Amino acid sequence: MPILCHLSQLVQKSAARYGDRTAIQYRNYALDRWIPVSWNKFARRVGQVSRSLAALNVGVQENIAIFSQNKPEYLFVEFGAFGMRGAIVPFYATSSGAQVQYMINDASVRILFVGEQQQYDAAWSVISLCHSLEHIIIFDRSVKKSDNDTLSIYFDEFLRLGDEKPDAEEMVRERTENAADEDLAGILYTSGTTGQPKGVMMLHSQYQAALKGHVELLPMGENDITMNFLPFCHVFEGAWTKLCIACGVQLAINLRPLDIQKSMREVRPTLMCAVPRFWEKVYQGVLDKAETAGTVQRALIKDALKTGAEVWERYVSKQQKVPLGLRLKYSAYDKTIIRLLRNTLGLDRANFFPVAGASISNEVERFVHAAGFKMLAGYGLTETCATVSFDHPDRPVSLGSIGRPLPGVEVKIGENNEILVRGNTVTPGYYKKENETKEAFTPDGWLHTGDAGYVKDGELYITERIKDLFKTSNGKYIAPQAIEGRLTIDRHFEQVVVVADKRKFVSALIVPSFPVLESFAQVQGISYGSREELCKDNRVIRYLANHIETLQQDLAAYEKIKRFVLLSEPLTMENGELTNTLKVRRQVVYKNYADEIEQIYLQAEAEQK
Repeated sequence: MPILCHLSQLVQKSAARYGDRTAIQYRNYALDRWIPVSWNKFARRVGQVSRSLAALNVGVQENIAIFSQNKPEYLFVEFGAFGMRGAIVPFYATSSGAQVQYMINDASVRILFVGEQQQYDAAWSVISLCHSLEHIIIFDRSVKKSDNDTLSIYFDEFLRLGDEKPDAEEMVRERTENAADEDLAGILYTSGTTGQPKGVMMLHSQYQAALKGHVELLPMGENDITMNFLPFCHVFEGAWTKLCIACGVQLAINLRPLDIQKSMREVRPTLMCAVPRFWEKVYQGVLDKAETAGTVQRALIKDALKTGAEVWERYVSKQQKVPLGLRLKYSAYDKTIIRLLRNTLGLDRANFFPVAGASISNEVERFVHAAGFKMLAGYGLTETCATVSFDHPDRPVSLGSIGRPLPGVEVKIGENNEILVRGNTVTPGYYKKENETKEAFTPDGWLHTGDAGYVKDGELYITERIKDLFKTSNGKYIAPQAIEGRLTIDRHFEQVVVVADKRKFVSALIVPSFPVLESFAQVQGISYGSREELCKDNRVIRYLANHIETLQQDLAAYEKIKRFVLLSEPLTMENGELTNTLKVRRQVVYKNYADEIEQIYLQAEAEQK
């Protein structure tokens, strides 16, 4: 049975049940092997963190920040903070110094944990602007500190602080006993359309409601191993990890995203949550392999996937019996070609795989099921503690849907077909932002999701995004207006339209300032017959690329414009690309320049091969 309790007690109660069984494993890069951490050791480390935080006089509901990639220490600190009734403020490991500065100041962070050199350097670069910050604690011993750094200590030094405070144990015990479901568990910052992040408040009661809803439906337990692939600071992976701990699932922490394929083959996980982009890459890899195979093998691979897709879409997804002939044909493929595919990926012991964070195409969803993976497509927001809906394992599933509501979560369709959500998993609001909180809810308490959709036969579908906030296929939020604004205030650029929603990276359509560009061309001796020729000159493109890089240097890597196309004609009202108030009509622009946009991503793919 899952352990459902306050998060401040979850690890300790799990240790009491599972003892010396492995709770966590992670790769030690120096030894090049996976290191196990038992439930007992997990609990001891959490206790040490709590006591050391007591030694630093952490207050009730004080905000404690973690700026790190996935590491066991991340979880030690998170649950250790819960034991002291602290609230966790997680930062993406790729956050820029400017973003770190804003979040530290907004949340009045006094104690910051950092992972590796990159995070330390980013934090240290803005240290003079973070007036509340008193302590930096570094996970990685190899990090080189600044010569004048008097604030930082390493994690092992931090853990010893609790031993030096005689009443630390009693202080932690008292805090844990008084921990309440209404306590703030954390603040998760998300990008706003104006570029200023909003801190989503996450209560312990939200996690309790989410965990309760999931354990009623998901077949997972102590014999499962999950691969922690997405960042812990992402609400999807963060909430999923708490669910896994509650169910006794072993955590395999993938420290470096680029190692995921190797990690899967070594660990052979039974569970893993991922964004659609992961499965898109798997799909593309299989197609590439098929194209380079011999004629007979290529035909067999394609027929195996076609057969698997038919089995799932026509019968299994509808919970209907597969006809004998088709079942035997698929069984033969499942024991040969499809099994080989699963073994190659390291997913031969698959249980199920939740997928959310962005829309998944029907083609990729069909492929995943054809390959024998039980993918559970879902939908949610940071504001809803991740899950709003997902494919229930015991109910029929329709291709293209995003599942059925989580038990305890209500969904209805409002004005403009907007999906509205209500339930105990929903945030009480945004940290220190009363106006934004008020705007996020209807007068009778329904959360605006900003997504349009409909419900059919109990399943939820999304048709379009209402809010002007993009999400890449990697699940990262992008605020296009904030990025565009950085460029259009510069004299080199007249109009900028960002492309990012459901794409692998951010690109842009740019109308340059032609007087500036023509002056540059004259100085450089660049000859051209038309503005179109000027826009295609590599020297011009490099010149503007350098300016773009300078203007977005304090953005996170995933927010930066990676590629762009220069337009020789401005966007106009006459073409329907601008409103009467000169606002960009994005969908019209995307349609008018569909070929140019597609070429950006096709060229990027071609260069990666």
